Amino acid sequence: MSCVPRPLWPLLLAMAALLSACAGGPGGTAVDQPAPVLTASDQTDQDRRARVRLELAAAYFGRGQLETALDETKLAVQVKPDLAEAFNLRALIYAAMGEDRLAEDSFARALQLNPRDGAALHNQAWFLCQRGQYGTAQARFDAALALPQYRDQARSLLARGVCYGRDGKLAEAEAALMRAYELDPANPNTGLNLADVLYRRQAYERASFYIGRVNETPDAVNAQTLWLAARIERKLGRDAAVRVLGDRLRRGFASSAEAALFDRGRFDD
Repeated sequence: MSCVPRPLWPLLLAMAALLSACAGGPGGTAVDQPAPVLTASDQTDQDRRARVRLELAAAYFGRGQLETALDETKLAVQVKPDLAEAFNLRALIYAAMGEDRLAEDSFARALQLNPRDGAALHNQAWFLCQRGQYGTAQARFDAALALPQYRDQARSLLARGVCYGRDGKLAEAEAALMRAYELDPANPNTGLNLADVLYRRQAYERASFYIGRVNETPDAVNAQTLWLAARIERKLGRDAAVRVLGDRLRRGFASSAEAALFDRGRFDD
C-alpha cells in the first residue's frame, strides 16, 4: 500500500497559494521595476469592493460552499474585470466542482492578466499534476520557482516532489522534497512525503528518521504516519518498534483502514 497524501492537504496548498495572492505577495507583479509601497489610501472604491468580494469567496471556498464562492468571484470580476486573483480562485472552485475545462480557462485568464502570479502558476501546476499532465505541471512549477523573491518556495517544492512521486520519478521527488524540508522542516506533510519516497527507494534508515520526527509531534501524528512508520520498521527487522507502532494505531485510530491493515499483517499492500 503506497503512502499518498490525504485529499485535504492539496486543498490547503491551494488555499495557502490563494491567500498569498490575495495578500499581494512577491510574484504577483507583472513589471520588472520595483513596485511602489501601496497603502489603504491608494485603493479605489472599486478596488476595495472587489477585494471584499474576493475575501468572501475565499472564505466560502474554504468551507466547501462552492456555488456561493463562485458567485462571489463573479461579483468581484464584475466590479474589477482585471483582478487576476479572482480568476485564480475561480479556477480552483471550478476544479473542485469537477469542471476541468472551465478551470483551465480561468487559470489561462489569470495568467494572461498577470504572467508572474506565483500563486496562479503553483495552483495550475498542481491542477495539471492531479490530472496526470506531469510534464506540463513541472514546467509550471519551474516558472513559479524561478520568480524573483517568490515567498512560497517550500510549498511549491513540496507539491513538485509529490508530483514527481506520482510520475514514478523518485530521485527527482527526493531532491525536491529534501529542498522543501530544508526550507520548512516543521511541515509534517513534507516529512511524511519525504519518508514515503525514501521508503519506495528502499532507503529505510533515512525514511525511519524523517517519519520518526513527524510522529514525535503530537499534532502531526495520524493513522497514515504511524502506518508508514510501521512498514518501514518492519523492513528494517525491528519487530519491537513495529509492535509499539501497532499499539499506537489501535489506541489512537482503532477504526482506521491503516489499523485494519496492520491487524491483518497486510504490510506490503
